[in-house]
Amino acid sequence: MAGKRIKSAREGIERVKSYPLDQAVKLVKERATAKFDETIEIAMNLGVDPRHADQMVRGVVSLPNGTGRTLRVAVFARGPKAEEAKKAGADIVGAEDLVESVQKGEINFDRCIATPDMMPLVGRLGKVLGPRGLMPNPKVGTVTNDITSAVKDAKGGAVEFRVEKAGIIQAGVGKASFGDTQLAENIRAFTDAVQRSRPAGAKGTFIQRVALSSTMGPGVRVDTASLGAGSAN
Repeated sequence: MAGKRIKSAREGIERVKSYPLDQAVKLVKERATAKFDETIEIAMNLGVDPRHADQMVRGVVSLPNGTGRTLRVAVFARGPKAEEAKKAGADIVGAEDLVESVQKGEINFDRCIATPDMMPLVGRLGKVLGPRGLMPNPKVGTVTNDITSAVKDAKGGAVEFRVEKAGIIQAGVGKASFGDTQLAENIRAFTDAVQRSRPAGAKGTFIQRVALSSTMGPGVRVDTASLGAGSAN
């Protein structure tokens, strides 16, 4: 049955055709027919080789309409900063006790934030948090003394992105229940942020290919020219 459903979902989509963003969003949403609210995902093929330090692409963007997900946020902090984190809405707050929990494999959070003074302690967790993409990093605003803003951003729709080995960035940019305009705004904000993160070592066409899909649906290619001026260069 799954094969039939996928085959049916692919009907009406030309695999090699790139659709204008608004049309691509409609095609993806129409095929998001699962019994749950599917995540709308973006995949971007970039003209970089992340094995070279000067071609790494990494950043964070606050989507204008949020992600539709409720993230659990952990904060490594002590004293007044720990209290600030709790007031801002952090789900888990701690110091040595939180490090111990993570070392035991108790990772009950989706985003991790730390104050700068906690990094010598948090640094011990690199092998645990790093592979999961959870290691706090000042480049994406998750190592900061402005705990209130960091927690609210994480809760309100901030999405981290990092290019993978094959030169691909993938992220969730909303839910199938979002309106077409909301999704298009989120997608443009995301691709603009990636474009702004173009590294010095990138040569030629930076954003080479973009595709959208829902959690259970087929991919739909997007015409990069429809994402905004300069997106493909």
